[in-house]
Amino acid sequence: MATEAEGTGLVFHPMDQFIVKPLFGEGPIHWYTPTNVTLWMGLTVLAIILVLVVGTRGRAVVPTRIQSIAELAYGFVHKMVEDVAGKDGLKYFPYIFTLFMFIVFANFLGLLPRAFTATSHIAVTGVLALMVFVSVTVLGFVKNGASFLGLFWVASAPLALRPVLALIEVISYFVRPVSHSIRLAGNMMAGHAVIKVFAGFAAIAVISPLSIAAITAMYGLEILVSFIQAYVFTILTCVYLKDALHPHH
Repeated sequence: MATEAEGTGLVFHPMDQFIVKPLFGEGPIHWYTPTNVTLWMGLTVLAIILVLVVGTRGRAVVPTRIQSIAELAYGFVHKMVEDVAGKDGLKYFPYIFTLFMFIVFANFLGLLPRAFTATSHIAVTGVLALMVFVSVTVLGFVKNGASFLGLFWVASAPLALRPVLALIEVISYFVRPVSHSIRLAGNMMAGHAVIKVFAGFAAIAVISPLSIAAITAMYGLEILVSFIQAYVFTILTCVYLKDALHPHH
């Protein structure tokens, strides 16, 4: 929240919410140190298990609310994979569905008070993006062999331009994990930072009503953004999968 500092006006730190902290004690963070990121990623996995496993174990003909959510999510991602990557891509549906559920649950849990948004960190989204990049690249060579390189050769372009376009295509291909990860992390971080800025002004009586109204509006927008960013990450994964399965299309 905002605090009054001598001679400097209002001081608040909207980026403090993204600091990675150890869960137990203080000190340096190593790769094995449990942190707030670890905690909220664990809670994300737990929430997914509760919805997809515990919530659907009854398999009722008339579904419960939790079962309905699970079935809607399953059908939504299944149709996305089939529409974008084709029927050949459906064998990779479990992986893509896992990605979608992890991102959307991490995004939504990050909207809870005092929560930590794991997907606001490039270390998390970067790993997810690299997993997709490496997986589809290996799959492309396994399925198509050297002909996978045809993805970079624009046969419909004039012959003189093809080498230049091939270089551009190679660069854009290797930039994919960067843009894939930064898009998700940047959008989640920006929205939460703006909410914290508005919250900092809520302590000022004169503008408090405007601040609360802005927080409410931003919170509603962040709910929408949380879903959209999970959708964008997933549909781009489907596009990359399609390139791996059908590089000449």
